[in-house]
Amino acid sequence: MIINGKNIAEEIIARLVSERESFPRVIKVGVLLGAEDAASASFVRIKERVAEHLQVELVREYVSDETTTEVAVHTVQWVFKDTQGIVVQLPLPPQIDIEKVLASIPQQQDIDAMNPTVRDSDRAVLPPVAAALAEVLTRAGALRGQRAVVVGAGRLVGQPCAALLRKLGAQVTVVTQTQGSLDELRTADVVVLGTGNPGFVTPAMLKEGVILFDAGTSQPATAASATSAKVVGDADPACADVASLFTPVPGGVGPIAVAMLFKNLFTVLKR
Repeated sequence: MIINGKNIAEEIIARLVSERESFPRVIKVGVLLGAEDAASASFVRIKERVAEHLQVELVREYVSDETTTEVAVHTVQWVFKDTQGIVVQLPLPPQIDIEKVLASIPQQQDIDAMNPTVRDSDRAVLPPVAAALAEVLTRAGALRGQRAVVVGAGRLVGQPCAALLRKLGAQVTVVTQTQGSLDELRTADVVVLGTGNPGFVTPAMLKEGVILFDAGTSQPATAASATSAKVVGDADPACADVASLFTPVPGGVGPIAVAMLFKNLFTVLKR
């Protein structure tokens, strides 16, 4: 089954439209942005459309190659002080200490669940990609005892998805450039991809009937520009032929994760 993330996202957003009526005030979300690449540009466009649909104002602030960490932290803490949610759109320029910026997000505004100083047990919400994974897995039944392999250990996909799968009772192996082997994929019941390495996973590397959650987003090396290039995933699209459940890129995880971001916003507003 190929998951249509747009349809799932529309179902979630329709419920949020009804909830929006219980928040009559203006709702603002601060978004800190760096230089655009194809993946981040795609996510920002989706967020803009959903925000408009839900009557949520996005307050954008941009950082450049000259922006210091201190200025970025000041933006999060003071420029976004009167917003109800804060999103730090990665990547940021390399001179900015991302950990310090993320750690400066107040917990009550951390709708992306990115502040590294907050324990998972204390968070009001799940990271959006992990929440999207949970939504997709409801279509696959229980996971307890199954073998899951997460490729990549990034803060947006690998880390939160590995934590969620462990919580759901799966036996989780994390594979990175310096840890584990891609041979682990051959016996995995569930595979989560989040490396940004275009099409590197092929059908021959996977077990028949695998649940394949492709959350890797990147653009081909031959792309003419960052803003015009089509975003692609870590899995060769032909992997859909061996998977029992597959999230394509684009149109799979991305729309669901954005819907979950705004669901997180409404959850925070209720507290």
